[in-house]
Amino acid sequence: MTRKYFGTDGIRGTANKFPMTAEIALKVGMAIGAKFIDGDHRHRVVIGKDTRLSGYVIEPALTAGLAAVGMDVFLVGPVPTPAVSMLTRSIRADIGIMISASHNPYYDNGIKIFTRDGHKLSDKLESEIEALIDGDITPHLAESKNFGRVKRLDDASNRYIEFVKNSFPKDKTLNGLKIVVDCANGASYNIAPKIFWELGADVVEIGTDPNGFNINQNCGSTHPEELCKKVIEEKADIGIALDGDADRLLIVDEKGKAVDGDKLIALIAEKLHNEGNLKGDTVVITQMSNLALENYLSYIGVSTTRVQIGDRYVLEEMKKSGYNFGGEQSGHIVLSDYSTTGDGLIAALQVLSIICENKKPVSQIMNLFEPFPQLLKNIRFDKNSKNPLELDVVKNFINQKQNELDLNGRILVRKSGTENLIRVMAEGKNQEQIFKIVDDIIEKINIHC
Repeated sequence: MTRKYFGTDGIRGTANKFPMTAEIALKVGMAIGAKFIDGDHRHRVVIGKDTRLSGYVIEPALTAGLAAVGMDVFLVGPVPTPAVSMLTRSIRADIGIMISASHNPYYDNGIKIFTRDGHKLSDKLESEIEALIDGDITPHLAESKNFGRVKRLDDASNRYIEFVKNSFPKDKTLNGLKIVVDCANGASYNIAPKIFWELGADVVEIGTDPNGFNINQNCGSTHPEELCKKVIEEKADIGIALDGDADRLLIVDEKGKAVDGDKLIALIAEKLHNEGNLKGDTVVITQMSNLALENYLSYIGVSTTRVQIGDRYVLEEMKKSGYNFGGEQSGHIVLSDYSTTGDGLIAALQVLSIICENKKPVSQIMNLFEPFPQLLKNIRFDKNSKNPLELDVVKNFINQKQNELDLNGRILVRKSGTENLIRVMAEGKNQEQIFKIVDDIIEKINIHC
């Protein structure tokens, strides 16, 4: 189903260009309010944001739209995306909104929406909001006496800090651990270091000096090079990298080697499985996760269910099937016993609790399996032109390459849901074959772009 505004994770785009303009944000606010006002009580919405300069444009536009249809707005300022999910539930709000483009550069921004129970919207709800955005909103506008009020929730960050700390085992402490934390100059810059320090760690901070332009710039979970160097330089036990809105996690071991989400999923899944706390003995993963993760989990007696890419699809499957753990290779880790969305800080504390218990170097603890060779390349795609992935000649070529791999690997080619990119991924046992297949597919797509 093609949608005009929503992608894989809310609405996202370049600031001041469609669909990420103040005009659209105003309409989005009115449409969200119109959709979720139900009953005669005072309706509430929580709005958080990351550290992008454009947040100062999107936030007031959304606020005006929501107040115009009669919703009371609670502004919480820069906080992680999972904090908005938690606060929505905490203050019994009807909706939560996060203004963030996650791991994207500063010039992008986005709007993520949570229901009153802290979950991301379904495709159906997003489609209904799109219809309201483009429809006549006039019947939904409030009378002057019923405009929404706008307030600031001053203790939002401290509420979230305590919420995250409560996910850490009460009988453990981070005393004796030296942690380098990289906050990507994003939403967690004033939160993550406090959490680790208050739990007892010796904390070294990087990526905690946002200026509106440097979010995710050569830092954070998508650019861990500086963190890797800092861990070695500081002789730290571990490095923790978050992305711009802190719903992703990447770990760096004491040797300065980055560990992606697949190994974090395996580590936490094994702990939950051994404790008897993994519901259904099943982990929900996406099409991007390495085959080696699936094989390892099978070896220890844990099943996997794959869903399409996007942490909200992981959550939907978990909720539908009664599972309590899932995640993405990108570092979205979902522990539904604690949170209703991916939370990089809660996931980090679960990893740290395992480290405290094992008392071994992180590199040894993370040495669970050797990933199959995997290569991902992106092609810039003009969204206004014909999609080459819909052409039979391209589809047949991709199928031909999959047949070459047979059962020894897999290919995944898709349009990004958050950027104007086509992503080409292949993995298998033979690295040379994998690299050639990716290049061949990219060449074929480029011919038809």
